[in-house]
Amino acid sequence: MAGGDSVDESQLKGFSKYFNSMTNRGRANTAKATYAFFGVVILYFTLKPKSKK
Repeated sequence: MAGGDSVDESQLKGFSKYFNSMTNRGRANTAKATYAFFGVVILYFTLKPKSKK
């Protein structure tokens, strides 16, 4: 499973510092971003005005 090897977080740079599959923090951030994305999509379709025909 991911995260079995020890990873030196100081070696990670850029985008992979926050979103990676090697650290628990990186996996948690990926999950949070996924939930946030789907929440925004649901809010968009819920709150958008209905078309008038």
